[in-house]
Amino acid sequence: MTQTDFLPWRAGRLLAVLLAVLAPPAAAFEASSSRPLPAQGTVEALFSPWDDVEGALLRALRAARESIHVQAFSFTSRPLAAALIEARARGVRVAVLADREQTQFMDNSRIPQLAAAGVDVALETRYAAAHNKILLIDAEGAAPVVVTGSYNFTWSAQAKNAENVLFLRGHRPLMRRYYDNWQRHRAEAQPYGEATLLKD
Repeated sequence: MTQTDFLPWRAGRLLAVLLAVLAPPAAAFEASSSRPLPAQGTVEALFSPWDDVEGALLRALRAARESIHVQAFSFTSRPLAAALIEARARGVRVAVLADREQTQFMDNSRIPQLAAAGVDVALETRYAAAHNKILLIDAEGAAPVVVTGSYNFTWSAQAKNAENVLFLRGHRPLMRRYYDNWQRHRAEAQPYGEATLLKD
């Protein structure tokens, strides 16, 4: 090998070593990857106003055994608020994240009622709109349920709007993705009762 041939070979070897050192471990890549997850469990799709989405949500909440984690943009549904309060009363851990602006300025928000009933409520302030509409039921259990879609937790979402909802049951890797994201949002949110939260 001549000196001229040796230089590109040496540069290539140096690049390979640097990439090996700087690249994250495979496990870290997989944990943070957004690659498609393999299919598991069951999927149920509902569409309002034709389907009784609120009834399906109530049944799912009443079936919770360990925990319910909520992310809400608008929350005005009395039956859903009552179901969360009932779940807490029977020993289910209930935690709610809600959009601050919608909570403070939307008529008939049920978020203050939930906080007054002892539900762990925090408000999201970082985003222009905390627009997630998610229920995570028994997130760390053997039969978790992810509920997501366009459906706000409101009477209008059931009776007046065209909405979609997915119930994704028994898919533990998917629940882990959603639950990790919920926890990330919770770490950024402010507890409902903080005085600074109530000032605009």
